[in-house]
Amino acid sequence: MHRILRAALAPALALSLTPLFASAGAPVAANTPVRVAIIGLVHDHALGLLHALPTNSSVQLVGIAEPDTKLAEQYEHRFHLDHALFYTDMNTMMDKLHPDAVLVYTDILDHRKVIEAAAQRGIPSMVEKPLATTVEDALAIRKTALEHHVQVLVNYETTWYSSNAEAIREANDGKLGTIRRVVVHDGHEGPKEIGVSPTFFGWLTDPVKNGAGAMFDFGCYGADLMTVLMHDETPVSVTAVALQDKPNIYPKVEDDATIIVRYKGAEAVLQPSWAWSFARKDMEVYGDKGYVVTEASDHMRARYVPEKAESQVNVPALENGQQDSLDYLAGVLHGQIQPDHDLTSLPTNMIVVQILAAARESAKTGRTVMLKPLAE
Repeated sequence: MHRILRAALAPALALSLTPLFASAGAPVAANTPVRVAIIGLVHDHALGLLHALPTNSSVQLVGIAEPDTKLAEQYEHRFHLDHALFYTDMNTMMDKLHPDAVLVYTDILDHRKVIEAAAQRGIPSMVEKPLATTVEDALAIRKTALEHHVQVLVNYETTWYSSNAEAIREANDGKLGTIRRVVVHDGHEGPKEIGVSPTFFGWLTDPVKNGAGAMFDFGCYGADLMTVLMHDETPVSVTAVALQDKPNIYPKVEDDATIIVRYKGAEAVLQPSWAWSFARKDMEVYGDKGYVVTEASDHMRARYVPEKAESQVNVPALENGQQDSLDYLAGVLHGQIQPDHDLTSLPTNMIVVQILAAARESAKTGRTVMLKPLAE
């Protein structure tokens, strides 16, 4: 999929973080499973990871670092894991095992700490979205990645949606013309309503550990997709409003938000929420020659000039080896994929953090926040 996402990128963009990706350490030998270690189990997405690991031949789990021994025991018993895999200290684990990569399932605030510790040992990281809670932390992460020549990747569920890949492909191929407006809906009924674990709920609803509430939890998906559609162009401005529809459940953070992201010739409207009546992750991309609407992970409908009606689009499957985060990580570390400016890449996710931080400031102050490209 990364070939699709990079196809129409301007040459100048490829220069921004070339030193990082051109010398990110020796790749793992081809056809060899990537040795991965998990750091943190407080993010419920770790459940999905551990369900997937036994059937994935691209990676080999060598260790898990989680200081909460009771939480670690729950995972050990639930997934019938070898007790010898578990460590209470991530530094001890990395020094002993030196994995090929770490998969980070901490709260978002701790991403910087973990990435820096891994980078100092020459170990790449893949974190759950978003990259960071502040631009300051994102800049520190970029600095350490450059200094130690390691990959830092960000995993989004929507990266592995074939419908999103097809929408981006059609936009890059010019089939939609010039992109003018993108509308992205993301979210669900709410963390409590869908039954997340108490540990996950605790930090997800903490404005420091998560950065915000639904705005960061689900706003990051649309910010990521729009950044790729705009070829990593920094927005001109961000304007946002945040609501508390359920203050009795989420007293510290917003549970609904609207984020308007303005570019020189385009606009994105991101609608992250913990107050949808059902779970959804869908996107509308409008150009001056047509539009596409993604529906779930593998369906898309479209209309093109001069057609008078919508049609269903035959969405091809993602390429082999790029259908989930583990295969993608293995492809990167095997030297088969160069994630310069795709949905997982560090350059893209620096802008995502800019958008989220500006949205948080705008919602707090009631003012539009102007942006400019981050200094290298």
